[in-house]
Amino acid sequence: MRTELADFLRTRRERLSPDDVGLPSGGRRRTPGLRREEVALLAGVGVTWYTWLEQGRDINASVQVLEAIARTLQMDTQERWHLFQLAGVTVVAPASQCDVVGTTGQAILDQLDPFPAVVHSPRYEILGYNRAYNRMAGDLDSIDPGERNHLWLFFTHPYWQRLCISHRPEAAAHLVGNMRAAMAAHLDDPLWAQLVRRLREASEEFETLWLRHDVVNRALPAKDFISPVGDLHLQLLRLAVGDQPGGSRMTVYTPRDEVTRDRLEQLVAYDAAQQLRAG
Repeated sequence: MRTELADFLRTRRERLSPDDVGLPSGGRRRTPGLRREEVALLAGVGVTWYTWLEQGRDINASVQVLEAIARTLQMDTQERWHLFQLAGVTVVAPASQCDVVGTTGQAILDQLDPFPAVVHSPRYEILGYNRAYNRMAGDLDSIDPGERNHLWLFFTHPYWQRLCISHRPEAAAHLVGNMRAAMAAHLDDPLWAQLVRRLREASEEFETLWLRHDVVNRALPAKDFISPVGDLHLQLLRLAVGDQPGGSRMTVYTPRDEVTRDRLEQLVAYDAAQQLRAG
């Protein structure tokens, strides 16, 4: 395992040039890529310590240090997860193409139209959704896939910040309480920590709620939303996806009254019309 870690770090280092990280090239180099001392400097760790790590010596590395090294070596999400695995730090595998709902999963979501339906990862990443949810959520198709996280959108996206009708404070507190409860099983996972750190920096509302340390482990039974066709009064049904406890889940929103049922039909038709015009 340590030999694999050493080889992985070396290959990640060798693929980068000084220009890639904002350093002067310093003339011709005998070996490709960055020098070990440059990686150590940029990551804020000792040169000797990093050299030992890349040599495969049996030393411990903290989550914070591994994050700094991954950031310095410009690792993507999958590479960062692989680094933590090789270093013996337990983390949850990141969302990947395997986590996004496939053809069968998307067909199920589509069949649920006009009832809005969405699949979330345990870390609130939006992995799949149908036409009704897309339109209710303010056109998720137009949002970069890397930003499609329920928590991130709820606290930072202008449309989502006014999406809830009358009960946003309750919904916000409930969402943060659920996140804190879920995170108890992922305290050493840098991907979870990174999400919370981003939210605390970007949203004063999230920061205030996070510091309360309230814990919730249930879903709100009903929610009310704005939409392009009128207010929607919905109830929620949550379903586990897969056989892993604490894994991804599907949320289906069903109407609480006939007016909302009619508006959901209009919402799907509205989305279809918008896509036709865009095409």
